[in-house]
Formats: sequence, structure tokens, C-alpha cells
Amino acid sequence: MDETGCTDFEPWYRREYPKVLATLMLVVGDGDLGREATDEAFARALARWRSVGRMASPAGWTYQVALNLVRRSARRAATERRLLRLSRPDGSAVPGPAVELWEVVRELPRRQREVVVLRHLLDLHEREIAEVLGIRRSSVSRSLAAAHRTLRGWLSDEEIDEERECLS
Repeated sequence: MDETGCTDFEPWYRREYPKVLATLMLVVGDGDLGREATDEAFARALARWRSVGRMASPAGWTYQVALNLVRRSARRAATERRLLRLSRPDGSAVPGPAVELWEVVRELPRRQREVVVLRHLLDLHEREIAEVLGIRRSSVSRSLAAAHRTLRGWLSDEEIDEERECLS
């Protein structure tokens, strides 16, 4: 490690940035917001790399920071909408089985979407997901099970098998 403590940051960044970005974009459903939050989270990770680099899951910490930034942005936007009395149209129809798996995952409730993406894209274990989201491991397990049941209901067994191969 050099005097800044950052010599191991670059390889970690190159390896983890695409995964964290994809995870956040899938959870958030907004590419620009996901990219902006991911960039900021990695900048914060670099600034604190001496401690973040020693964590059990630096990618999990970085994802959590990015998700917090998105949540803060969402609260701000909701306040603006209330102040401007804007209404949001409801376009949340459940997609059909021909839609790619990750597009279907985006239709899951927020918590289920978060745990599915963290588990299958970032490859975090339930314990790590619980730490990242600030919930109990049993809540992660229940959310994953519910999400998998929902996805099975939305997709045929054959498509699920094909998509599982893509997730592996």
C-alpha cells in the first residue's frame, strides 16, 4: 500500500464498479440516477479507502452508500412533487413472460427487488444483505422466498430455468 493507502483501490474499483452500478440501476430503475449515485458512492469509498478497504464487504458498503443517496434523492423529489401538486401516473402493469428477467425483477416490490439483486448480482450472502439493508437476516430470507415465488408465478418454469443459468 502506498502512503495514501489506495494502491489496491483501482483493481477493486475496476472489478466492483460494474456490479454495483448494475445492481443499483436494477433496483432503482433509473440509469442516470443509478450512475450518479454509484459514482458518488465510489468517490466516497476512495476518500475513506483506508477503512472501507478493510471491511468485510467494501462493495456492500459502497452499495449501501449509493442506495442511501438514491433514497435521499427520492425523498427530495417526493417533497418537490407534493409542493408542486404533481401526480404520478400509474404504469405498473406486470410484464409478460417474454420480458427479460431483470426487467421483471424491476417490477417486484422495493425490498424484494433489493434482496434479489444483492443476492444474485452482487453475490452477497443473506447476512451481508441484512447488514447492507439494516434488516434482520430472517427478513432477507423471507423477502427472497417471496420474490422467488412471485417470479415463478410471473414466468413459466422453462424460462426460470433459462434465466437461472444466466444468473449463475
